[in-house]
Amino acid sequence: MIIYPTLELMNGKCVSLTRGRLNEPVIWHVDPVETARGFAAAGAEWIHVTDIDALTGEGNNDDLIGDIIRAAGTPVQLGGGFRSRERVESWIDRGAGRVVIGTMAAHDPDLLRELAKLHPDQIVLAVDIYDGSVMTEGWKSRSAFQPETYVKAFDDAPLAGIIVTDIDADIEDSDGSLAVITGLAAQTHHPVIARGTVSSADDVSRLKYVPNIAGTLIGRALLSKDVDLAEAIAMGHAETEPQAEFQ
Repeated sequence: MIIYPTLELMNGKCVSLTRGRLNEPVIWHVDPVETARGFAAAGAEWIHVTDIDALTGEGNNDDLIGDIIRAAGTPVQLGGGFRSRERVESWIDRGAGRVVIGTMAAHDPDLLRELAKLHPDQIVLAVDIYDGSVMTEGWKSRSAFQPETYVKAFDDAPLAGIIVTDIDADIEDSDGSLAVITGLAAQTHHPVIARGTVSSADDVSRLKYVPNIAGTLIGRALLSKDVDLAEAIAMGHAETEPQAEFQ
């Protein structure tokens, strides 16, 4: 299981959001570029970056993200505001290892499938869920799509993976969020990357036993030092112990 240390950027700063509330970010007083370098030094195989400003359509952190890609020495999976072919292909040209697409997939699914075919293993689908529905437009708009049918609609696309976020989950209670993500992982053959379920090292261990969970994003727990990245990576790589079968 791959651990994706995560940076969420807003106005050039690292932030964390609680239940998708954009107006109440937790601001971390760390240097984003140096933090990314630290993630790479700890052994990260990938770094995930979300541009919150681009996600909401209120600007971007393009220059800072470019610095992170050049400095990290580790592939960067980039999300936030990818609503056109031009922006997707521009960032692939600028060195993003993968691009994460959410709103575009809901509005133009055929374009997502085309981009996935043109850029194999570089396009990731974001499925953001609130109260049982897929959300779009920076988590502001509730779509008519149910998560289960939504992910199945992209079974034929050669995606690198699907990031599943339960926006409504409370950070203090990850069990409900894990149940949502577990159920959705069973509905797709694409590797699923869980988001918002890790607040401690024990949560990493639990995720390893969920079928079809290929990775997890960890942001707040790393910046708050509740999780040690090197330890989490080691857990992600460890062999799972056999589970007893119930009759």
